Amino acid sequence: MQIMLAPMEGVVDHLMRDMLTRIGGYDLCVTEFLRVVESLQPEHVFYKICPELRHRSLTPSGVPVRVQLLGQHPQWMAANAQRAVELGSPGVDINFGCPAKTVNKSRGGAALLNEPNTLFAIVDAVRRAVPAGKPVTAKIRLGFEHKSQVFDNVSALTDAGATAITIHARTKTDGYKPPAYWDWIAQVKQMRSVPVIANGEIWTAEDAARCREVSQCDDIMLGRGALSMPNLALTIRDGEQPMPWDEVTNWLVRYSGYEIFGDKGRYYPNRIKQWFGYLKNQYPEALAVFNQIRTLRHAEEIVEIIDANRCISVSSESA
Repeated sequence: MQIMLAPMEGVVDHLMRDMLTRIGGYDLCVTEFLRVVESLQPEHVFYKICPELRHRSLTPSGVPVRVQLLGQHPQWMAANAQRAVELGSPGVDINFGCPAKTVNKSRGGAALLNEPNTLFAIVDAVRRAVPAGKPVTAKIRLGFEHKSQVFDNVSALTDAGATAITIHARTKTDGYKPPAYWDWIAQVKQMRSVPVIANGEIWTAEDAARCREVSQCDDIMLGRGALSMPNLALTIRDGEQPMPWDEVTNWLVRYSGYEIFGDKGRYYPNRIKQWFGYLKNQYPEALAVFNQIRTLRHAEEIVEIIDANRCISVSSESA
């Protein structure tokens, strides 16, 4: 079983990748998407979205990080994929699944699920530009409006030479509303032999087991669930118990302003509030803290609140 950390735009940046991979359980991370229009992006753009490129494309705990591209022009996607690999990315991932309206209205992300021929052209061009030993993977949804679109799209990607395909088991119009339709992934696997990674609605180890059984996939990708339970990957892989709340807050305080690759965590106030938005899904204690920090703008104030709540939690348990 391979467990991958999903690319979540505006949430899972290099700081979050570092924190989650330090906790452990991941085999691969994929970056937030790098938007490709009609140009070859300069090197500094790649380093901004993936500082790990300067460090053999590994997080500090040694987990590989693959650059993800999003765009609709095959020749420019190919040129940028080649640059990503030349800078050290262990392969390239292509985003055909982003459901954001701002992305879709400019014919990016999930909008291309209506265009199997374009999917083929992009992956074919990227595959030709990237050395044979480097993976070219794609992340898709079941379709834009209709789940049945997945069959033509997977055929196009496979025929173009995709190494593996991650399928988020919902359509674009489904958004993130449960359930995830893992059984449709199983139908894809019966049709094509390309490796498939299952994604969507995995919040617990029990969810992961059901997903793997229903989808018939060995490998999974974790997104929102990983932010809601920081050691989710280890609960799946090693049977660990969910991380206790006091340990979660210890991590947050410990890494509130830590330095990674020369970056002192300047995004921390926004990121930590985002993270508490997810933690509320698994930890009742997170809601009270979130309500206290949601309007704060300075990291020091936020850490003080978290630390105070941590002390209260530990004192309550001791009593």
